[in-house]
Amino acid sequence: MRRKATAQWNGNLKEGKGNLTTDSTALDHTQYSFSTRFENGVGTNPEELLAAAHAGCFTMQLSAYLSEAGFVPDELTTVSTIVFENGSIVRSELELKASVPTISESEFQTIANKAKENCPVSKAFSFEKTLQATLLQ
Repeated sequence: MRRKATAQWNGNLKEGKGNLTTDSTALDHTQYSFSTRFENGVGTNPEELLAAAHAGCFTMQLSAYLSEAGFVPDELTTVSTIVFENGSIVRSELELKASVPTISESEFQTIANKAKENCPVSKAFSFEKTLQATLLQ
């Protein structure tokens, strides 16, 4: 499998702007700029896209592991926060809230941590990955 995205940029760093397009068109000339990355401008940025990729990948991997263990989650909600410090991405902080009937807290934590370590996006990231997993009763 191969997935593709295209970035187009015009101008210098601070006043320039660009757009991102994916083959699926989930992003279709989606704007990004200095202000969308370092301020609060309208559009996206690389860190936000990494956060979306990590949250989605981890949640799908967790669902697969739970299913393999005989559990069907009612709901899995994951927030990924990408931490950008001193010009480097240093961490992805995963925050999971899950409703999984009949699972014990211990088994839930074990499976959630296994998903954090083994989802393909986690494996691609060389920076720290943390997980705060809450099982809702």
